[in-house]
Amino acid sequence: MKIFDQYQTMVSQAIEQYKFTNGPSELYEPINYIISHGGKRLRPMMVLMACDIFGGDMKKVLKPALAIEFFHNFTLIHDDIMDEAPLRRNQPTIHTLHGINTGILSGDALMIKAYQFFEDLEPELFKKCIQIFSETGALLCEGQQMDMNFESRANVSYRDYMLMITYKTGVLSAAALKIGALIAGTSEEQAQLLYNFGLHTGIAFQIMDDYLDVFGKQEQFGKKHAGDIFENKKTILYLIALKFANEEEQKELNFWYSKKTDNIDKIYGVEKIFRRIKVDEKVQRLIHRHNEKGQNYLKKIDLPIEKKQPFIALTNYLLKRDS
Repeated sequence: MKIFDQYQTMVSQAIEQYKFTNGPSELYEPINYIISHGGKRLRPMMVLMACDIFGGDMKKVLKPALAIEFFHNFTLIHDDIMDEAPLRRNQPTIHTLHGINTGILSGDALMIKAYQFFEDLEPELFKKCIQIFSETGALLCEGQQMDMNFESRANVSYRDYMLMITYKTGVLSAAALKIGALIAGTSEEQAQLLYNFGLHTGIAFQIMDDYLDVFGKQEQFGKKHAGDIFENKKTILYLIALKFANEEEQKELNFWYSKKTDNIDKIYGVEKIFRRIKVDEKVQRLIHRHNEKGQNYLKKIDLPIEKKQPFIALTNYLLKRDS
């Protein structure tokens, strides 16, 4: 979208500027490889947007924005190893190309570099940003472990799931916005409002991902149809279906989710229950609820409405994907 072009250009130029040129190449080339594939680069863009909305110094915030992007890619490298994923952004994953040991080490180096990108900040601001950054990293690890635990747990509650996606997805977007706002020099109260906006927007985004896995237009969404059902992932769709299903439907859901199979009957059977219970409508309402919570926090920020337009546009972009 045009409204974000300037921020994405700044991120792309900074990534090129701070590309690794030192050795050993076996460590740093895999890092350049994953960073260059880009993706949407939404999180570093959020850091820049948050700083800009409060009139901050865009040069000062650039390295911390890269810190968020580098840290995010560190988590992707390690996630791919844990998931044994062959592809990331339609390209071979680092551990597939270079082996697991290099994948682990390159990921670690990315995380360390992310911390170094905060070093130019003055001491008090450095401490604030690092505290947010470190706490966010710890929560991400907790969320990842919860997600892994869910694969073998028979019972996963709605609260468990919401906490997991809050930690895995919500907190990094929220931290990106708060760090950008604090670097701009705004108050803790205003920065926290932006954090809460990012948190609920991130939660809504993850729920939308779950929704699109089954109900999205797959040729545009670009993922295997109903991949979460194939993998027995206990997403919000499954949890809502289980809650509203009758006894017979619950038995059928439990039957299919106890089997690791590519049998098309499984997809057909589970989707039929989802549609009968109107899971799609219930999930859309949940997405709307979290979006509304986020927008309410955005409204409380003490700035003119025109200053907030990029954030409203960002929310629309994230939550009105093809379905």
